Amino acid sequence: MSDKSSNVVWHRSTVSREDRETRNGHKALVLWFTGLSASGKSTLAHAVEERLHQMGVHTFVLDGDNVRHGLCSDLGFSLEDREENLRRIGELAKLMLETGVLVLTAFISPMRKDRERVRSLFPHGDFMEVFCEASLEVCESRDPKGLYKRARDGEIAEFTGISSPYEAPVNPELRCPTGDEPTEKNVERVIDVLRQRGVLEA
Repeated sequence: MSDKSSNVVWHRSTVSREDRETRNGHKALVLWFTGLSASGKSTLAHAVEERLHQMGVHTFVLDGDNVRHGLCSDLGFSLEDREENLRRIGELAKLMLETGVLVLTAFISPMRKDRERVRSLFPHGDFMEVFCEASLEVCESRDPKGLYKRARDGEIAEFTGISSPYEAPVNPELRCPTGDEPTEKNVERVIDVLRQRGVLEA
């Protein structure tokens, strides 16, 4: 064991997560939005956050692009770097959960094993996988950043869905048909599930 790991001791706060949840008036949770590029992950995550904010819920969105500007700016897009990217995000989300907030993350997170590794960081019920379900054809037709075209032209290596795999969730807590239905309808789906699970008051 390295000196670093053996000399670091977890410091427990005298203010507990439960104390913060009681003050906030809702449970803490991690909502993990996954799907292809342009499937609507960020759009849905931010729309859900806006609705929750209007309801007085304490939230924060960890967005893939934003995180890569700072915390993960040293990482590329190889499968190894993507694995490390998600490991860092999972650990950050775990810390944020202790503040009593509802954390929303929007990452392609293409590999099932990496998503399951993140899930394993949390106690049962604290992590909810939301699959933004949109076909490759729909995502490619949207292509708001022009990434699919560049990938097809060979300008971007290891692009998910084109030259790198995406493993869809097998049993996500929620499927949102973002390729077929409007954002508002999928927002309602997420809010309904949060109420059913007791995260929000019914």
